[in-house]
Amino acid sequence: MRGTAWVATWLVLSAAGLAAQEFHPPPVKQAAGRGTRIGLFGFSVRSGPDVSHGSQLVLGAGLDGGDLFSRRVRLRPSVEIGVFNGPNTYVTSLEALYRFTPDDEPGVPYAGGGLSIAGHDGCGADAACPALWVNVVVGVELRYRSTFNWLFEYHAMDAFRRHRFYFGLTTRRGN
Repeated sequence: MRGTAWVATWLVLSAAGLAAQEFHPPPVKQAAGRGTRIGLFGFSVRSGPDVSHGSQLVLGAGLDGGDLFSRRVRLRPSVEIGVFNGPNTYVTSLEALYRFTPDDEPGVPYAGGGLSIAGHDGCGADAACPALWVNVVVGVELRYRSTFNWLFEYHAMDAFRRHRFYFGLTTRRGN
């Protein structure tokens, strides 16, 4: 009986040693860079002047809303408010941006376009409000830190009737 107890103890301790082994999952493969991915991958904040129609100060924020067809074509919803020099203006936009270089470069130029819904204080009394605008965007991101980039943009809005320049920060996507 004593020998059986030793064998049982040895089996229990051996099994405990096996159970304590660390599991290493297989490495995750990087996506090939094709296909549409929708999600929240980052955000940006920016401000600057609207140099047309009274030169308002514009404050805005945007989201990195995903990739369209490839990692270089980004979907970006954004909101903006224009203050000072006239009634406050409000703009909600959805833009697609093509990035000319990969994200890990020190400078990433991009261009794109989209649509905006624009309004202003007293919009309910204006028959032409809210308005649908066609936009063109040209910009560049410059590396600031490992997690942030500087953002410089020009927006031609309302079919080139309004011109806005932005300066701000945007998060960097991880590799």
